[in-house]
Amino acid sequence: MVDKDTVKLIKERCAFMRRDIIEMGFIAGGRGAHFGPALSCTEIVASLFFKVMKHNPKNPKWAERDRFIQSKGHGCLAYYSALIESGYIDKDQRKTFKQDGSHLPGHPSRDMEHGIEISSGSLGNGFAIACGMAKAAQIKKEDHTYFCLVGDGECNEGLIWEAAMNASKNKLDNMVAIIDRNGVQLAGKTCDIMDFDLVSAWKAFGWEVTVLKEGNDPAVIVETLELAKQKRNGKPQAIIAETIKGKGISFMEGSLNWHAGVMNEEQYNQAVSELEKA
Repeated sequence: MVDKDTVKLIKERCAFMRRDIIEMGFIAGGRGAHFGPALSCTEIVASLFFKVMKHNPKNPKWAERDRFIQSKGHGCLAYYSALIESGYIDKDQRKTFKQDGSHLPGHPSRDMEHGIEISSGSLGNGFAIACGMAKAAQIKKEDHTYFCLVGDGECNEGLIWEAAMNASKNKLDNMVAIIDRNGVQLAGKTCDIMDFDLVSAWKAFGWEVTVLKEGNDPAVIVETLELAKQKRNGKPQAIIAETIKGKGISFMEGSLNWHAGVMNEEQYNQAVSELEKA
């Protein structure tokens, strides 16, 4: 059972993170931003950064830290907002999102000084890198956990399954994959584009699977992640978290239009108003 103070803290961090996401996305202007994929995984990323992972913003290269790898790089606004709220990145940097020379490009670019472990965005690639990093840690007998956030649409990529098979073969029980199952990808609903049983697929590739029905509930997320982190049973862990695309903004929730888009001032004001009332 997760204590009430922890849940309260994560909910408070999520409120700040959602405001950061909207601010950065609006600042991007005509360059647009991936709002929906960031808002769906906000609670997952917040639970990792503010409770589950061991890490130190004052020492980003701390050797004993747990690693967060965002394979679904297009959801980077959630990642950046967690780095901002935990102190890796100064809040003033929000206004530079997608601007030339920024630490905050449209997809994560490796920047260890600011807590960004790898460059990602090419779907499936981040997950494969995370599995390789976990294998290296295993060889070196290092004791930390790799948490990799994967998109449900991203699971259409063959590279995901090559890496998943390799992780199972190598018994990477220091590896936790969190699949953000928000049901909407770039071109439509995931069930219309590639309808297959994610649970059975991950199990078939040798992973221990947990289905998280309440993927936007911090209490359930923290408990599930901490249990997965503690397991060292010779199997990598996959958590399939059912989330809401665009969570927290009424006109974005479940909408294909807000997988990526350009936000105008009226929409920005409505989003801010909804967040202030939440």
